[in-house]
Amino acid sequence: MSDPREERAEELAEEADATEAVKEAQAEAKNRGEQTPERAILEEQITNAMNELRRPASGLFLSAFSAGLDIGFGPLLMAAVFTLVSEAWSDPLTSIVLANLYSVGFIFVVLGRSELFTEHTTLAVLPVLDGRASISDLGHLWGVVYVGNVVGGVIFASIAVTVGPEFGIADTAAFVELARGLTQHSLWGLMTAAVLAGWLMGLLSWLVAAAQETISRTFFVWLIATTIGLAHLPHCIAGNVEVLMGLLAGSEVGFFAYGRFLAVSTVGNAVGGSVFVALLKYGHVVRGGPGV
Repeated sequence: MSDPREERAEELAEEADATEAVKEAQAEAKNRGEQTPERAILEEQITNAMNELRRPASGLFLSAFSAGLDIGFGPLLMAAVFTLVSEAWSDPLTSIVLANLYSVGFIFVVLGRSELFTEHTTLAVLPVLDGRASISDLGHLWGVVYVGNVVGGVIFASIAVTVGPEFGIADTAAFVELARGLTQHSLWGLMTAAVLAGWLMGLLSWLVAAAQETISRTFFVWLIATTIGLAHLPHCIAGNVEVLMGLLAGSEVGFFAYGRFLAVSTVGNAVGGSVFVALLKYGHVVRGGPGV
């Protein structure tokens, strides 16, 4: 009968070898001025996901809780600027500026290495596809990270709607207007848009792994988050803050609208990241042969 400690030591040794191989591939590609090989990106993604799957639930929750708080600065800045310029600027210009501000919270979270649910809709699925983790492992990670993100967002939204009007940062009308932009859609439209948002977040996880410099990682985060913001696509964690701020600030957004948005956007984001990025990227890299 095998010793679990020996098996665990072997697993860690294999992961260390894989990590070292990824670093060597990245360094070689950088020296040659080439892109990071796709197989190296996949291995890095799987290794990172395995590290997160093995983290204690308490540490995972605190990291996710931090992400739920940090991501709220984007919606808060959007509300602040909307309050200042909504009557002075044209609608197209306001939309472009708000979309760029939307990315601020994502930059804080991704570069700060906090746990974001929509990144794990792709990242944590890869070890399951590769046979290194189980569905129950994936469900545990998703559950802890999601709850931490939502709880953090609830606390941030509560602070924002209290401090914002009190200090003249943002009017309550701005919070409501931002929330209505996410809740006034048909069920099918909301679901489809959420799939696109999850798809983009999955691509973000892949692109950040491919990037070799902090500047390029920041650019990719800005690019993806601004695209989501400009297209008004529903992101379940950032949108949780936006819609909840509108709910707490006025009566035009109700609890049903908030719950509907959160449930539909969560499912759509998970489908977009898992199917259109994790499954397809894993499939084409694994089936592409050793040269990929």
